[in-house]
Amino acid sequence: MAGGFMNNDPQHKRQAWSVLIVSTLAFTVCFMVWMMFGVIGIPIRKMLGLNATEFGLLTAMPVLTGSLVRVPLGIWTDKYGGRIVMACLMAVTVPAIWLMSYASAYWHFIVIGLFVGLAGGAFSVGTPYVARWFPKNRQGMAMGVYGAGNSGAAVNKFVAPVLLVAFGWAMVPQVYAAIMLGTLVLFWLFSHSDPSHRVPSNVKFTDQLKALKDPKVLKYCQYYSIVFGGYVALSLWMVQYYVGEYGLDIRIAALLAACFSLPGGVLRAIGGLLSDKYGAHSVTWWVMWVCWICLFLLSYPQTDFTVLTVNGPTTFHIGLNVYAFTALMGVLGVAMAFGKASVFKYISDDYPGNIGTISGIVGLAGGLGGFILPIMFGLLMDLTGIRSSAFMLMYGVVWVSLIWMYLTEVRQLPLLGKSSSSGSPSKS
Repeated sequence: MAGGFMNNDPQHKRQAWSVLIVSTLAFTVCFMVWMMFGVIGIPIRKMLGLNATEFGLLTAMPVLTGSLVRVPLGIWTDKYGGRIVMACLMAVTVPAIWLMSYASAYWHFIVIGLFVGLAGGAFSVGTPYVARWFPKNRQGMAMGVYGAGNSGAAVNKFVAPVLLVAFGWAMVPQVYAAIMLGTLVLFWLFSHSDPSHRVPSNVKFTDQLKALKDPKVLKYCQYYSIVFGGYVALSLWMVQYYVGEYGLDIRIAALLAACFSLPGGVLRAIGGLLSDKYGAHSVTWWVMWVCWICLFLLSYPQTDFTVLTVNGPTTFHIGLNVYAFTALMGVLGVAMAFGKASVFKYISDDYPGNIGTISGIVGLAGGLGGFILPIMFGLLMDLTGIRSSAFMLMYGVVWVSLIWMYLTEVRQLPLLGKSSSSGSPSKS
């Protein structure tokens, strides 16, 4: 175990909190940049005349690279330390963010979006980086606080519409590039490095990737594909959903969409605390059921049906109004926030010496969910014409997670209890 886990030195504690605060700030800015197309994609779609599938691909491209780089970034963090890897990652994204303001063709946005998307890899750097500064019984809290940087999706919905309306969409990436550069300076000044947190240099890349053979890792990937991948996908999709479904102005749409994004990011820290107290399994189990109920209600499309009564035909309307829809999205965001933290509590409990690699693998799965889902949302809408088909798709994904969890965890609990009471060793 890295030496920093049990260090009670006051200076070490100050450094730990400094690392956590400045890393969370950096991740918030990275996530804000990563979700940029969720707002500026709307005028770009109108400018280029894109259909729903093309719009989904546009918003998803940054998510693709931000996902694919998570495994190598997690491994490099284990080997070289989080401070240098995070700083280099942020520095690389600044030119790409700035260049976005000069794009004019669809392929320009796709290609530049791939480079901007590197910012999304910050999660796999910061998670092991901050976790190793805290003792095991506080790691859920530390990773939860850091993960609250997901609220950058909500910050994007507050900042980007104001800049867009006042100066046009091209001003947004220019301002974001300046913010990223300033955050990089602050991060370097107030972060710290502890060589004892690094994986020994004799550990090979192939040795670390052996974790892919572990069925528990695959299961955590499935969980994370809905609580994080679904969160990313909906953060990108919701502004245009409000505009199309309820005919709202983009500023009002962004504000209401933030009712999902903000709790879905900020409350991740509470999810970490709950996971420390009640365990990763209990929190994740209830998260999946809450998501299942919310997505079932959100899936129902706006419907008019006619009933032949004794007084003649009578038409009824069934559908969520904007207030009920926003309330359900808020509950869904809170559940996903708790779930994102509880999944990573599983990781810190089961793989304390290999957090970087495992978090990279699980983060990759979650990120790929965030990449695939917006494209599927657009494809389903083009095929069916039903906007709520996005929630129908996610409802099915949650079913898979619930069934998998029941078979591998819930059904095993009585057996584990009986085995322990008889004095036989139990299996995890």
